Amino acid sequence: MRDDPGTLVSTDWLSRHLDDPDLRILDASWYLPDAGRDPAAEYRAAHIPGARFFDIDEISDSASDLPHMAPQPEKFTSRLRAMGVGDGHQVVVYDGAGIFSAARVWWLFRLMGKTDVAVLDGGLPKWQAEGHATEDMAPIVKDRHLTVSRQNALVRDVTQVAEAAKLGDAVIVDARSAPRFEGEAAEPRQGLRAGHIPGSRNLPYAELLAEDGTMKDPDALRAAFEAAGVDLSRPVITTCGSGVTAAILSLALARIGHERWSLYDGSWSEWGAFEDLPVATGPA
Repeated sequence: MRDDPGTLVSTDWLSRHLDDPDLRILDASWYLPDAGRDPAAEYRAAHIPGARFFDIDEISDSASDLPHMAPQPEKFTSRLRAMGVGDGHQVVVYDGAGIFSAARVWWLFRLMGKTDVAVLDGGLPKWQAEGHATEDMAPIVKDRHLTVSRQNALVRDVTQVAEAAKLGDAVIVDARSAPRFEGEAAEPRQGLRAGHIPGSRNLPYAELLAEDGTMKDPDALRAAFEAAGVDLSRPVITTCGSGVTAAILSLALARIGHERWSLYDGSWSEWGAFEDLPVATGPA
C-alpha cells in the first residue's frame, strides 16, 4: 500500500519510525457494548511501545446525552496536551480490532484542524501477528503545547442531515450492516427505531476492508462506493450507529481523494431516537 501520514500507514512504516522523537502513538480501541471487551484493560495488558490510551467515551462532549459526541476544542486540547501530544507531532492511531474505532479518532483530529495523523492499517492485530513488540507499561509523558482550529465543514448535525435528506444535495452513506440498515435487525442500543435515513445509501464498513483487516486499495474503495450507488461527484455525508464506523467511510473517501465529505456525529443514535424524524426500511 502507499503510506500516507495524513490518512493511513502500514505496520512496516510504523516499525521504521517507532523511535522518531516527533512520533506519538494512540491506542483508540473501543467496542460496541455487546462485544464484552474492556479496551482500557487490554491496553494495560499489551500495547504498541510508547502508545497512550485515547478514551473515546471520556474525550467527548459530556453535556450531550448521545454517546461519545465530539468534544469542545478546549477539552480536546486539554486531554491531548496532558497525553504529551503537541504541535509538530506525527500521530498514528490504532485499535484492537484492526480498523474500527481508530478512524473515529483520526476524524476527531481532522475536525480539530490537525492533519498530521494517520490510522495504522490492520491495527494491533496485524502488528502482533507480524511479531512486533508490545509492552504493558504506560509511557512517561510531559505536557506539550497544542493548538487546534475546528473545521466545521467536517461535521454535520441532525438539522443539516435532515435538510440534505430532503433536498438531496449530498449523498448520505450509512456504514452499518445491511440488516440494520434495512430494519431487519435490532439496534444494539435500546430505544432506537430500526431502519435508515430516507434516501441514504448503504456501504457496510467491512466491505472496505480486505480479508487481513487492512483497508482495500484506492481503486477497490472507489469501486465499493460506486457499487453502493454513491455518486462521488457530489458531497458525501457519512453516518453509522454512533459516529464510529462512519469515520471508516470518511477515511476511505480521503484515501481516494474525495474532499467534499462530512460526518454525521449523532448518527443513528440520534436519528433513530426521535419519532418526528422519518425512517425508511428495506434496501436503498
